[in-house]
Amino acid sequence: MGAELESEYNPVEAGLNRAKVKSADFIGKAEYLKAREEKPCAVMCTLEMIDNTSKSGIKRYPTGGNEPILTNTGERIVDAKGRVSRVTTAGAAPSLGKYLLLAYLTPEHAVEGNELRVMYMNELFPVRVARVGSQPLFDPTDARMKS
Repeated sequence: MGAELESEYNPVEAGLNRAKVKSADFIGKAEYLKAREEKPCAVMCTLEMIDNTSKSGIKRYPTGGNEPILTNTGERIVDAKGRVSRVTTAGAAPSLGKYLLLAYLTPEHAVEGNELRVMYMNELFPVRVARVGSQPLFDPTDARMKS
């Protein structure tokens, strides 16, 4: 599975910050408060694969094994701290009929609808930013089902 929560990224970048911070002291509180005050260098995003067919006609499914995310022109995406954007988790979303990837992107690339590329098995596959931060893709109010 994924590596979203690792020491390279803070809870704010992972989309885990909350509206309030408890008054009691806790391990990492000073760093967490500092991260809340700064503009994040990276943002956790949900990407959807637009087309996962390889040049040889085989369907490919990245597994979240550190595949790099690139711009449409094939350039690496590197944040202000020098971290390269990579897939942290990937998997099928049967209820959505899509294959999804999680990755940290720079704020300028973390725009819903933005199209990028993921490199997998030495080929580039198109992906689209579906959600920025911790917003769900599913229908939490069941509005689609009730219509």
